[in-house]
Amino acid sequence: ETDAMCKAMAAGFFYHTAKLAQSGEYRTVKHAHTVYIHPSSCMSRDEDMPPWLLYHELAFTSKEYMRQVCPIKPEWLLGIAPQYYESK
Repeated sequence: ETDAMCKAMAAGFFYHTAKLAQSGEYRTVKHAHTVYIHPSSCMSRDEDMPPWLLYHELAFTSKEYMRQVCPIKPEWLLGIAPQYYESK
């Protein structure tokens, strides 16, 4: 199941998360940096962008790109790392 796999990755990379803004760009959750899905990712071509993403690393080129992304659910973050995230 992909949810179980993504939740397991979120447990290790909970600080590498981004949320889709109204502008259509992603912003990192903790520091609000604008980031984009790397063009080589199959998710970069999706019409329905996931509202929340987990990424493995950021690549700095002309833009700040997220590499190795997977969709997550925000409630996972509060369960995994309540000391890092607070409910709003």
